[in-house]
Amino acid sequence: MKHHLLVAGAIAAVATAPAIAQDTQSSSDQPVSEQPTEGLQEIVVTAQRREESLQRAAIAVTAVTGDALVNSGITETTSLGKLVPALVVQPTGGTTSFFLRGVGTNSQNSFSENAIAFNFNGVYVSRPTAPAGAFYDLERVEVVKGPQGTLYGRNATGGAINVLPKRPRLGEFSGEALFEYGNFDSKKAVAALNMPFGDNVALRAAGQVIDRDGYISDGYDDDRGEALRASLLFEPSSRFSATIVADYYNQHGKGAGAVLLPNALFEVPPLEDRVSVSDPRTVAAITAYAATLPAPPFCVGGFVASGCIANAGSDGFLDNKFYGVSAQIDSDLGFATLSVITAWRKSDARYRTYVPGFQGDVTDSAEQLSGEVRLASNGDNVLRYVVGAFIFSEDQTAENYFRQGRLSTTRFAPRLETDSIAAFGQLTYDLAASFRMIAGGRYTREDKSQQTASVSGGLPGVVDPPLGAPFEGDLSFEKFTWKVGVEYDAGPASLVYANVATGFKSGGFFVAAPPANTFAPETLTAYTIGSKNRFFDNKLQLNFEAFYWDYKDQQITFVGGIRAGNGLFAQGSLTTNAGSSKIYGTEVEARFAPTRNDLFSLNIQYLKGEYESLITANFSPTGSPVPTGCTVLGNRPANPGVNAARFYDVDCSGKPTVNSPEWAFNIGYEHTFEISNDLNLVAGVRSNIETSRFTNSNFREDEKQGSFMMSDAFVTLEGPGRRWSVTGFVNNIEDEEVIARAGSRPVLNFPVATLRPPRTYGVRLGYNF
Repeated sequence: MKHHLLVAGAIAAVATAPAIAQDTQSSSDQPVSEQPTEGLQEIVVTAQRREESLQRAAIAVTAVTGDALVNSGITETTSLGKLVPALVVQPTGGTTSFFLRGVGTNSQNSFSENAIAFNFNGVYVSRPTAPAGAFYDLERVEVVKGPQGTLYGRNATGGAINVLPKRPRLGEFSGEALFEYGNFDSKKAVAALNMPFGDNVALRAAGQVIDRDGYISDGYDDDRGEALRASLLFEPSSRFSATIVADYYNQHGKGAGAVLLPNALFEVPPLEDRVSVSDPRTVAAITAYAATLPAPPFCVGGFVASGCIANAGSDGFLDNKFYGVSAQIDSDLGFATLSVITAWRKSDARYRTYVPGFQGDVTDSAEQLSGEVRLASNGDNVLRYVVGAFIFSEDQTAENYFRQGRLSTTRFAPRLETDSIAAFGQLTYDLAASFRMIAGGRYTREDKSQQTASVSGGLPGVVDPPLGAPFEGDLSFEKFTWKVGVEYDAGPASLVYANVATGFKSGGFFVAAPPANTFAPETLTAYTIGSKNRFFDNKLQLNFEAFYWDYKDQQITFVGGIRAGNGLFAQGSLTTNAGSSKIYGTEVEARFAPTRNDLFSLNIQYLKGEYESLITANFSPTGSPVPTGCTVLGNRPANPGVNAARFYDVDCSGKPTVNSPEWAFNIGYEHTFEISNDLNLVAGVRSNIETSRFTNSNFREDEKQGSFMMSDAFVTLEGPGRRWSVTGFVNNIEDEEVIARAGSRPVLNFPVATLRPPRTYGVRLGYNF
């Protein structure tokens, strides 16, 4: 807590400064009063830490409105990828992993940190467990692609996801309610109430309840939770505002599940039946397969009969609670706007998962404090700027217990502390009326420490080994990241831009005894050229971007051999700086509204990524070769004289970056039928099409997701003034089985996967007043 006290003192110091909403117009923005009533409407984003039109933001950003999220049935982070082609979201037991354009982190345990920064209401959220429960009563979600090494906080190597809730409205008493029922006994209720208190104060209270059965047998892949959020706005004048937001989410149910993937080792239940790894049919198939394999001598009667290998169970659960409070003060100083954001967040996660194919029990409590102060210039001056400082502190206490059976058991209890400070700035200078130069930089210093006790099983008779003596460690990192670029107004509604930007993700620890328990930072340099355009009286929008990313010292997380507290190697999740990669591609976005009742949309991404250098080591506790799609260079004993465990050195150089479909398409169409002056019928359809991709860095063909198409459709009847609505919807019309995450069950080495949702359908009722 000493770090928390330090951060709290610094936050208190900056919070005393007078601090409103920033100027909504940049030098090229269209005034709100002149925005068109026909054709495509403007979306205002804050991806560059000031409000601006999405079409005038010279960066790669996709903005999804709250209405679009509702129509898509998105209530959790894992479904966001179907609206953003560049984004792949992986559920991993009780955590969530993000990949943008092939850059991301495979979150495995309590040491994990995402390479895509997740921000809620302007606050960086550190834990991969904590993005849950935020997707309701939202203004929009912004997905910013590419390294965000200037204006954003920690670990935004590949991009950022900004989730922005609706703000209170002054002088307005209003409310919204939504009720939904669908197959899998899915029940959802969302409500929000906006209450004014005089002319200068407003309170917005919102909540969500979700209760849905699981998509796979044994009830896994369910969704159960209750969320509350309260936002208080105080705005005594147009030059000053203060907003306090408090949120709570209670997540329970069984959590994510896994199924067996078809493979050449043994026959598995049909994938379309979505049979859980804990289902008796699957357990029988695994047991029969294990009986054909040679087991170590002390596994009398075979792997399963002796308890050397344990099958998955049906007793998985989530018992997670997340809390947060943030305060933002904005003050118009005339020449600039001063913004101060302070925040406290806490996550208490406790869950049991069988997503890897074996049991994992995790208890993880993390508390973070953060503070940010920004000064953004006002008006249309020749020089415009955003400068600021950021401070962050996190304390984390956890226990992770992964039980594969007596042959391989890993248990570790880390106590982790992280402190990060940064100073940043970005300048825009008008070289001419229509030509601007951008330059920015960020200095970051990060200190990490750990105190971790661990132990591994893998010896005859050892079932629940006690923790060994804790080992300690300290790490410090410093880095300056930068961005330079130009912008050119090629026409009244055309913007051309080019920039070079760098990103940085700090190094850290993984679960192993020192000294081989750390990894170095990774860096990314991105070269970008793009254009944003509107044509035909604002009816056609056509945006284009080409990018080239140079990745150095890339952090790769995989299951390998880790040395535990008792000095023996066991299987565990480790992170290594595997080498470099090159990623390049293009993205085209088109929207066309030929009439006020028609809207066509198209988003195409071409992505080509390759690991120039990627050397890993597979670990086998039995000594048997581990299946891989890469080249095995050789092998060596892991625990000489103790057991048969061996390391297999693997070269995956030249392989494509993981979670990188070469082509991804989002296609949509909506039409409004004007039934009468009071009634409208809105019908829409959208499809997500992707080519094949590898799902992890082992590159096994049976863990590869093939090409697929998933389509959604909805029909909505809207009442007078959109006061009420009735919607019928169906998602994943094709009922495709699409892999969200895949990996190999260690020791037995068969592939398991978590799947995206099957075909879902239902009815949604909405009411506003």
